[in-house]
Amino acid sequence: MVMPMQFCTPAKKEETVTEKTPSVAAKSTLTAFGIQLYSVKEEMAKDAKATMKTLAGYGYTQFEGFDGGKGVLWGMKAQEFKSYMGDLGVQVIASHANVFENLEAQAAAAKEAGLSYLICPYIGAQKSVDEYKAMADKFNKVGETLKSHGLKFAYHNHDYTFQMMDGVLPQDILMENTDPSLVDYEMDMYWVHVAGINPAEYLAKYSGRFKLCHIKDASATGDNPHERGVLLGTGEMPYAELIKQSQAEGMEYFIIEQERFEGTTPLEAAEKNANYLAGLEF
Repeated sequence: MVMPMQFCTPAKKEETVTEKTPSVAAKSTLTAFGIQLYSVKEEMAKDAKATMKTLAGYGYTQFEGFDGGKGVLWGMKAQEFKSYMGDLGVQVIASHANVFENLEAQAAAAKEAGLSYLICPYIGAQKSVDEYKAMADKFNKVGETLKSHGLKFAYHNHDYTFQMMDGVLPQDILMENTDPSLVDYEMDMYWVHVAGINPAEYLAKYSGRFKLCHIKDASATGDNPHERGVLLGTGEMPYAELIKQSQAEGMEYFIIEQERFEGTTPLEAAEKNANYLAGLEF
């Protein structure tokens, strides 16, 4: 008798369930950031060298200067200034300066001292679109002069260039009437924000034109834009996102600035702001 063929079914192996851990994108932090020395202007006026040494101890590896009445090198000769910054381990990226007077002399000293930029910090609200166009022409000439010295030029905005005039933004006029090879821009993110413009969207609109920025936070309340400055991380500005997005749009230098101090001193704020930015992941 022929028995019917039987097929053996192999014993089913016990399935091992492996719990997969979701992949998490690696976070980044800023490896270098600076401070605008105007944030501690009273201390700079008393003792510039000691103040800069204190700031370096807080973790700042970049400075952005200003003219506090002793010139952008704070009364030091160019080589003395450069040597002292080397001792502190700090790079002076730029200085705010009056670029419409004695530019050749300022440029020669800045170059010898190791700076990369001279920055126009303020022009005031112009009265017409034509006046902004004329200012753009001045910017091009300043940029050409600084380029001949091996330096770069940038303009630092306030809120007035982000307020509509005759149907256009004055900042757009400046952007579109300046030569990108001669004129860079420093975005003060606070002033853009309190003017009602999204900083990230504006950076994307003019990708590659903003090489430096001022980082300061804004409180969520307050009608006066000049009275909303707060410690980094205590306001409403999403700096983790802004830094990541701005880097994608060509931003190179991140400079902390604070001008309003509630319940703290300028030096205390400088230390707290440095700690915040050093630990910020994006």
